Amino acid sequence: MTEDLKPQLVGFITKEILKEPKRQIQAEEALISSGLIGSFCLVDLALFVEDTFGVLIDDTELNATTFDTLSQLESLIRSRM
Repeated sequence: MTEDLKPQLVGFITKEILKEPKRQIQAEEALISSGLIGSFCLVDLALFVEDTFGVLIDDTELNATTFDTLSQLESLIRSRM
């Protein structure tokens, strides 16, 4: 699959989590470690990823090590597809 997943991820994060639909998020911008996305919103993001892309995200993966940037998130999703 060569589809770019980032637009879907950015759309969900900016509209549903940040409530700033015009905000731009860069591929390497820190989401969790910068405080942009709080821990409570990680569950919403994980559920979106699971529902949208049909992959499972373990609760232990909801951290800045594996889930901090769009690039990391996209790599995780692709490894599970």
